[in-house]
Amino acid sequence: MHTHTRPVPAPPVDPSRDAARRRRTLVLLTLIVAPMAAATLLGMALLWPAGKPENTSATASARSLSHPEATVQSVSTYDCPAANQRPGPDGQQQLVTCASVQAKLETGPESGASVTVDVSAEAYRAGLGPGDRIKVMRVFNHQSGPAVYAFYDYSRSLPLALLAAAFAAAVIAVARMRGLKALIGLGVAYLVIVKFMLPALLAGESGLLVGVVGAAAIMFVVIYLAHGFSARTTTALIGTLFGLLATAGIGLWAATAAHLTGLGDHDSTVLALFDTRISLPEIVLCGVIVAGLGVLNDVTITQSSAVWELHEMGSDSSARTLFGSAMRIGRDHIASTVYTMAFAYAGAALPVMLLINAYDRPLLNVLSTAQIAEEIVRTLVASIGLVLAIPLTTAVAVAVVKAVGVATPTPAPIGDESPAATG
Repeated sequence: MHTHTRPVPAPPVDPSRDAARRRRTLVLLTLIVAPMAAATLLGMALLWPAGKPENTSATASARSLSHPEATVQSVSTYDCPAANQRPGPDGQQQLVTCASVQAKLETGPESGASVTVDVSAEAYRAGLGPGDRIKVMRVFNHQSGPAVYAFYDYSRSLPLALLAAAFAAAVIAVARMRGLKALIGLGVAYLVIVKFMLPALLAGESGLLVGVVGAAAIMFVVIYLAHGFSARTTTALIGTLFGLLATAGIGLWAATAAHLTGLGDHDSTVLALFDTRISLPEIVLCGVIVAGLGVLNDVTITQSSAVWELHEMGSDSSARTLFGSAMRIGRDHIASTVYTMAFAYAGAALPVMLLINAYDRPLLNVLSTAQIAEEIVRTLVASIGLVLAIPLTTAVAVAVVKAVGVATPTPAPIGDESPAATG
């Protein structure tokens, strides 16, 4: 006997109740994010540098220097002693090939004039020949006669511009409008760093506060600009700000406990001479906060999107099940991100690692040196911050998506029949 059964009707949907629930959730998110945005704006206003760096002998000397560009016309080589060597038992030094370069100035007060500069063996080995563009250092003192020129570096403006254009074209071609917005956000981040963070650090402001406020300002702009205003994006922003605060707190402890002085390289030592208000440990702390910003944004956006996609595929799953599924994705992301940060540091520190191998010093002894310790702290603190941000972002995203829900399809009329099992 064949029987036809009617499907059990879905419970009636109350659009007004769903809309009210969504409004309550969005209001709650606004109440969380709005004070953070206000605190960020207030922090920028209070920390905004009003004065200029102190005028010291170091700054006066630096401002007397300029770096015009020049085109190499001819190169002649000669033997010169290798740098940083001690004479052997026979008293002879190792000789290497240096170069004397005749170049035509393309910029600067003496543009069009020809100058002769010596080039070190290391710079010459990079491949120097006629037609190459170089930068020379111009030193001018009114009391010592004409300006003096010396080789400074290669001019890399053209290849860098071409590479940047290729990067922008690839991003826009693949990601289209979202890629364009991401590039605009990158430009805004650059402005925040150059116009706010760097001058504030030069003015002697707290590296911790400058790092937190500047990074938060960047994230507010970058996340909403690239991904739009939505509950999903706001959830990722909350997770990012939490990870940022966790990174700042752990970084403060680590920098203090490890006694990071900021004197790990020559540039930091020179920087301390420019202005007595500059605190190198504060700059190290600010660098720790900024270092993991991009990766932190990546994991929170990905985790928030994962929760939404999983919910749309199975909206009837419980919050606990949804959290567990999303965290499985998050754990995979954590593993790959740890490798990303470790290998990025290994690539940047390859010369230092080669020196370690050449000197054959004990590994633990080398890891505790100022230069290596700063990088280790920067990498580990940023990694801890993003690891902690993943479960929080996931929990907030699950709570929000369960409250907001997904679009509910209109139920079919009760009178419609559908085939049923035959018994």
